[in-house]
Amino acid sequence: MTSSTHTPAVSRPRVLITGGGAGIGAAAAQRCRDDGYEPIIIDRVVEHIPGAIQADLSDIQDTARALNEALRGGPITRLINNVGVVVPNDAASQTLAEFDLAMSLNLRCALQCMQALLPGMQAAGFGRIVNMSSRAALGKDLRTAYAASKAGLIGMTRVWALELGQYGITANAIGPGPIRTALFDKANPPDAPRTQKIIQSVPVKRVGTPEDVAHTVSYMLDERSGFVTGQVLYVCGGMTVGVASV
Repeated sequence: MTSSTHTPAVSRPRVLITGGGAGIGAAAAQRCRDDGYEPIIIDRVVEHIPGAIQADLSDIQDTARALNEALRGGPITRLINNVGVVVPNDAASQTLAEFDLAMSLNLRCALQCMQALLPGMQAAGFGRIVNMSSRAALGKDLRTAYAASKAGLIGMTRVWALELGQYGITANAIGPGPIRTALFDKANPPDAPRTQKIIQSVPVKRVGTPEDVAHTVSYMLDERSGFVTGQVLYVCGGMTVGVASV
């Protein structure tokens, strides 16, 4: 009589990704799968993503509901705060409603997600937080609300690095430059003179891809990156050289 042994499935480390339904977030989610993680995606449109959680992350109560749902499966020790909105407008015309939306979705949501996951990270003595900022945090026309929210995200990243390092938790930010997503192509047709001007302003003479950013996310999520925290890495093809401080 022969006997068979059953090897239980090994659960994969989970990563919470806000705004993981498209663009940079979707590329980050795929890279997480490739790296052996299980991405837990929260986004506004998720019908095309099995197991994702639908939520309006600009709403505090709906965000709380989605986070509770995500954490039902247990603690999550990796977080990518990626969701965001641009709301472009000149300084004189930027509305307070646009400003409030940018602050809620780009900034408040990140804080709320971190606070929800923090107890599990502290209990594990390990955590990785990646905040998706922007090169626009350094200043960009038509971006009053957006730049302010993304600069605020960098400020929070630095504070979290100081406060959470003692628990084995790192917090870092990524500042993408022009990245070719569906939204970018819609606003910047490939053959348009304005698009060509953007490309020529990039030292590597191309716009980035979501996968370029996802590769950086992968490094920051890795457990071997524990001595890097409170940093901002601009994935911008060199556009910030001469602009960002050394």
